[in-house]
Amino acid sequence: MREEGNGDGRRVGSGVPAGQPGPGTEQPEFLSLERELTVLLRRARASQGEMAREVHPDLESAAYGLLIRLDECGRQRATELAAYIGVGKATMSRQLRALEDLGLVAREPDPADGRAWLVHLTEEGRRRVGKVRNARRARYARRLSGWDPREVSELARLLNQLNQEMEG
Repeated sequence: MREEGNGDGRRVGSGVPAGQPGPGTEQPEFLSLERELTVLLRRARASQGEMAREVHPDLESAAYGLLIRLDECGRQRATELAAYIGVGKATMSRQLRALEDLGLVAREPDPADGRAWLVHLTEEGRRRVGKVRNARRARYARRLSGWDPREVSELARLLNQLNQEMEG
């Protein structure tokens, strides 16, 4: 979740100076939202590190998201991955090189542009990522077994809506 600036110290689209509370931010629902998202994000960061180590003991936590993106979307240019993750080209190159060294991803020339490369999971990468993702979903299913399936669907829908709002 990044907050975009416009160079003059205001959050984009808010009309409120950066660092200043916007209208309604002291309302109890926004205080609760901030608290619960903070807990969720802290746990997600810790969990991401654990999942990265399950894929490969030498895998950096930050690179796990790249593997998930490649698993879900298939072949991608490094520039597309960098934009999606929100990092620069140099950082992306370093992460991809490390993933290649671990045998989890490979590059191939982009048939649409011979100067560009497409990155994809290797068979080993796909196997390892799939195993970890299946185990994670099984943990979710166990932990939320007391929930009505409609509540799980509603939570997924609301998180998707929140993610879409954070992108825009």
